[in-house]
Amino acid sequence: MSEKLLIELSKPGRKGYSLPSLDVPERDVTELIPRSELRHKRASLPELSEVDVARHFVRLSQLNHHVLKGFYPLGSCTMKYNPVVNEYLSRNERFLNLHPLQAEETAQGAMEIMYELGRILCEISGMDEITMQPAAGAHGELTGIMIMNAYQGRQGNPRSKIIIPDSAHGTNPASVKMGGYEVVEIRSTPQGLVDLDALHSAMDEEVAGMMLTNPNTLGLFDTHVLGICEIVHEKGGLMYLDGANLNALCGINRPGEDGFDIVHFNLHKTFATPHGGGGPGSGPLGVKNRLARFLPVPVVRKNDERYHFDYDVSDSIGQIHTFYGNFNVMIKAYAYLRMMGTQDLREMSECAVINANYVMRSLQDLYYVPYPQHCMHECILSGKLQKTKDVRTLDIAKRLLDYGVHAPTVYFPLIVPEALMIEPTETESKESCEQFVRAMREIAREANETPELVKSAPHTTPVGRLDEAKAAKDLDICWCSESNG
Repeated sequence: MSEKLLIELSKPGRKGYSLPSLDVPERDVTELIPRSELRHKRASLPELSEVDVARHFVRLSQLNHHVLKGFYPLGSCTMKYNPVVNEYLSRNERFLNLHPLQAEETAQGAMEIMYELGRILCEISGMDEITMQPAAGAHGELTGIMIMNAYQGRQGNPRSKIIIPDSAHGTNPASVKMGGYEVVEIRSTPQGLVDLDALHSAMDEEVAGMMLTNPNTLGLFDTHVLGICEIVHEKGGLMYLDGANLNALCGINRPGEDGFDIVHFNLHKTFATPHGGGGPGSGPLGVKNRLARFLPVPVVRKNDERYHFDYDVSDSIGQIHTFYGNFNVMIKAYAYLRMMGTQDLREMSECAVINANYVMRSLQDLYYVPYPQHCMHECILSGKLQKTKDVRTLDIAKRLLDYGVHAPTVYFPLIVPEALMIEPTETESKESCEQFVRAMREIAREANETPELVKSAPHTTPVGRLDEAKAAKDLDICWCSESNG
């Protein structure tokens, strides 16, 4: 079930292309390229026919688990289904051939997409102005921290601390530290929400603001959100919403109306643009009017029927991305939002919430549920019951592969021992959710009756269980032929 590398499949003389006859005068290559920059021997590249290459990559895709092959309960983080029509539209040659340095009057359509997408995102979130520059969610976070810093500095008190809950995404404390602030962690209540007493105690005039994910990483909407915002605002702090879980809120709740001042969006999560494998992503950042003067430049503006890049933003933090952001990702998100419309966007979030609750209630008799109240778009289970049989959450995750299902996020949130974070997303049918439930129930039975079967999984994949610690510390991606050692 393994697949050789292209270089191993290579046969001398084979090729998968044909070039037209030379239609310009032939010249010595050294007239164009200095001899010192030329190779002394031919590059060792694979020689293959087109069909060899095509079959190779199809075979690789069949070996790997992916969202078109089976259920992927990692959710909108990277594995929400992406409509093919969005990919088709983004590959239109008129988009692909645009250059960021061409004159504004020749790129009005592209600028219109950026402007209209920004207005839609502001409408969804309750923000007033937006920058499209951040390349992904964490980049949006850092941009928001920089805006906090600039705002507090203009107020005459730059401040030194930012509050985050103990259920925060790992990028939150990293962004805080990179922004030059001290991280102040607030504990959660037994119900998984922000402890208001702890927040009161931590909130002083050295706190620049608070970063809150709502719904949080436990899948819970913090019903104290109005009080949280009030506590922070009373001391002059700003409220930042980590929009990673916006998939639960679209058309239902507008964070700007709760009291948030800054919101970042993960276009590659909520609005169906692929992000798996590390990119590309897009993390636009929306702000309330009082923070608009700090936005990165340029900002896309509309005057009458013309669009232009505005570099005259009074207290801008500067440019935080080459040119204007990941435009090709914006096209996909814009197409998705325009096709969905207001009603379908709300239904998207409602279905995500229904799917997560359906999965949680279907498994609560066999797996420990640390927070038994209704969840939002994701639910948290724990393998602590299975651990009594010496079966760990990692074992459960590996065994799921034998049932044709990828594992959910494991061991996160950090405050839940043996955590499984399950996010089906709205694009999965009831049948898909039930397939996952059946697999999880069967694994629970196996953990009781034949634990070694689970602990040694997977058994049906091309590669068995890897030494993940060794793989992280001893990465070897080089290939050497037998002839050259």
